[in-house]
Amino acid sequence: MAQKGVQLDRETLSCSICLDLLKDPVTTACGHSYCMNCIKTHFDEEDRKEIHSCPQCRKTFTPRPVLEKNTILAALVEQLKKTGLQAAPADHCYAGPEDVDEHKGHETVPAAVERTEKQKELEVRRLNIQQRIQEREKDVKLLQQEVEAINGSADKAVEDSEKMFTELIRLIQKRSSDVKQQVRSQQETEVSRVKELQEKLEQEIAELKRKDGELEQLSHTEDHNQFLHNYPSLSALSESTHSSSINIRPLSYFEDVTAAVSETRDKLQDILREEWTNISLTVTEVDVLLSPPEPKTRAGFLKYSREITLDPNTAHPWLLLSNGNRKATRMKQPQHYANHPDRFTGCKQVLSRESLTERCYWEVEWRGKEVYVAVAYKNICRHSISNAAGFGYNDNSWALYCNINKYNVWPLKGHIVFSGPWSYRVGVYLDHRAGILSFYSVSETMTLLHRVQTTFTQPLYAGLCLWEDGDTAEFIKVK
Repeated sequence: MAQKGVQLDRETLSCSICLDLLKDPVTTACGHSYCMNCIKTHFDEEDRKEIHSCPQCRKTFTPRPVLEKNTILAALVEQLKKTGLQAAPADHCYAGPEDVDEHKGHETVPAAVERTEKQKELEVRRLNIQQRIQEREKDVKLLQQEVEAINGSADKAVEDSEKMFTELIRLIQKRSSDVKQQVRSQQETEVSRVKELQEKLEQEIAELKRKDGELEQLSHTEDHNQFLHNYPSLSALSESTHSSSINIRPLSYFEDVTAAVSETRDKLQDILREEWTNISLTVTEVDVLLSPPEPKTRAGFLKYSREITLDPNTAHPWLLLSNGNRKATRMKQPQHYANHPDRFTGCKQVLSRESLTERCYWEVEWRGKEVYVAVAYKNICRHSISNAAGFGYNDNSWALYCNINKYNVWPLKGHIVFSGPWSYRVGVYLDHRAGILSFYSVSETMTLLHRVQTTFTQPLYAGLCLWEDGDTAEFIKVK
């Protein structure tokens, strides 16, 4: 019975995490006890969740509990070690010496001791399995959400496409009706004009025939005096319609209309043929699988490297572009750029020539006092002198602010200030479809500075903003 009591105490004074006797025992607010290192390790793993829980009863604690040694439990553990730790409980010895004569000379251990070791392994395996179950259940939920998103997006695309094609068909039908109406109206006008001229000519012909009859009758008068007497009384001819005023164009009345419509049809067919290829490619490129995880090493990022060049038509007049339009320098005097609607005239900024719609990575080497490394939509304000037009100060851009003391991140209308590790090289990773934008400090290693998780609704363009005279920034050709 004494041995059974010792065994009970041993089980009571064991850590439910490591399944061994408590070492530096501590007790949580819910009353469960653990080894100091075991529960600290457990809470360390939960730090990223910002909610901590008891491994046994799952009670949650916010903030992280402060752990202090339980001196009473520590004393009991030490007492147990002295009195019963070395003795194997009789009730748990299932095999006696007579059960192992055939293993004479072999190294043997009590079954209870072996069970304890295997129990530890079993619990570890169970914890791993339970963790994998939770992860897989989370993945299943994400995939279900993906299915719902795919179905919703497809339904909307079909509905919107049908509306737009219906509008296009309606527009073509309206244009067909307009052409028909215009042709018929012009037909009526031209036929009326021709008939009016025809009627005038017929009247002239009748008058000429009447005159010709009078002349013929006078010509047959035998009495000379009578002939001379009647001749002056003949009325003069009216002015004749000149044949040159009649412009006859055989087979070329409305053929030009047909040719114009035919040309429009051919152009529309070409446009539809080209755009259909784009539409078809866009549909087939829809990736219904979850985006791959963000790379963990620089070599992994370089698989998505993208060469970026700056668009001279967007450069503020005080920015000088060089090195194949990959480098921007803030000058003291304005440069001679032609006027262009895309040019920034307020903030000293410039955008890339390339649009970014997939997974891509690039690096920027900067020097000076204050430089912004950014991405922006094409419709960002170009001509305002207010800060609201600057990268990161509006809903159309995101920016990392770099100076020699710190980094700031301006996602949308808020900003986050944080320190290093500081470097003159910044890496930018974009997964447009997944809505991920990450900024890294790049030196011997890559350190995440900040990650933005959002939904990008338009193609993005890489951007630079140089705040002080002499500031430079360059898109590096990474290897």
